[in-house]
Amino acid sequence: MAESTNPLVAFSDHAAQLVERTARSIVAVHGGGRGSSSGIHWRSGVIITAEEVLERDEDIKITLPGGRLVEASLTGRDPSTDVAVLRFQPDGLPTAPSADAAPLRPGHVVLAIGNHEGAPVASLGIVATVGGPWHSLRGGSIDNLIRVDLMLSPAAEGGALIDAQGRLVGMAVLGPRRRVLAIPTSTIDRVVDQLLAKGHVFRGYLGAGLQPVRRGRPSHDTQPSSSGRGVLVVSIDPDGPAARAGLLVGDIVMTWNAKPVDRVREVMQFLGSDSAGSTVDLGLIRGGAPMGVKVVIGERPVA
Repeated sequence: MAESTNPLVAFSDHAAQLVERTARSIVAVHGGGRGSSSGIHWRSGVIITAEEVLERDEDIKITLPGGRLVEASLTGRDPSTDVAVLRFQPDGLPTAPSADAAPLRPGHVVLAIGNHEGAPVASLGIVATVGGPWHSLRGGSIDNLIRVDLMLSPAAEGGALIDAQGRLVGMAVLGPRRRVLAIPTSTIDRVVDQLLAKGHVFRGYLGAGLQPVRRGRPSHDTQPSSSGRGVLVVSIDPDGPAARAGLLVGDIVMTWNAKPVDRVREVMQFLGSDSAGSTVDLGLIRGGAPMGVKVVIGERPVA
């Protein structure tokens, strides 16, 4: 078969063209001690990168396609969604046009594209899992669960994930167990808006220190948690929502709006960006007796 009609050659050439085109908007980010990661020129003068690989807040530099090193400044970071925003002088660098990640399906071919010292790096893989909205371990609200089966170079973390049509559908990051995840474009847009406006992402605030606890379940216990677990209140912010609602050190929170609470992580997930200002019903055990309180969730103070 002639090379010009070989579908594998055609696919290979197409993939190389997509990498070349997308790489014009991808930079290397120097913000830590373990080597560079990547970033995407998201809007004019705005770079997004993976928050977890950005080890310092100052003295950040980026390498543009072609190798020129320039300074960048941190605008804000959100560990809960793994998004950080940098500012720089774009000097004609193109932005990466984005698309909705929702049409992705398991089996779709994708490319992860990064920048290492000014040169593009790329990995080919497929979408392994697609799911609906989910919460990260740090309570961040992410619009779609997208797991990708590919080998992600450390230098490419924080770079672009594109589909077979060259559309930017997310940022490639390493999730739990070093599995590659895509932070979808819709999530990134929402987080970027908040970081540009305030420098931080709005998060709910309970104002109580918690730790997991297991308790016996006596026959008169009417709490709906069937596991016998809850979270123990070990400290109270005297000016926080928990104190205003009357929570006490020693209370055991068993339910949140009638949903069983077994772990502190679940509370963190409840305290997402849309929780501030909402009223929640907490089911408690106090002194061995069940009771309930209503708490108006506040906005987490900026550290």
